[in-house]
Amino acid sequence: QVQLVESGGGLVQAGGSLRLSCAASGRTFSTFGMGWFRQAPGKDREFVAAISWNGLATDYVDSVKGRFTVSRDNDKNTVYLQMNSLKADDTAVYYCAATFVESPLTIATTQRGYSHWGRGTQVTVSS
Repeated sequence: QVQLVESGGGLVQAGGSLRLSCAASGRTFSTFGMGWFRQAPGKDREFVAAISWNGLATDYVDSVKGRFTVSRDNDKNTVYLQMNSLKADDTAVYYCAATFVESPLTIATTQRGYSHWGRGTQVTVSS
């Protein structure tokens, strides 16, 4: 089992920045592909970013490319989402997710690709 706990959410003005963290415990973190998803009020949960377990492969939804950066520190069992130039449309609950992968470069971009989820952290961007 893997337990995931997100932190770093909050209220920020448009154009500002936040860094989300996701701390993992349980199975060997370095063998998990990690992802970030978000769910805005009244909308479906959507993919935001993903990173392979060796950190060399990443992917992003088009709407955050150039503004968000996903990274990980396997020594600290933590994955990060640096969010810059935030917009009101980025307001959502952000969820961290993990999936066991055999290849160090594998990433998943769909909810079905993940087996473990955190409880989420609220990000609110005021315009």
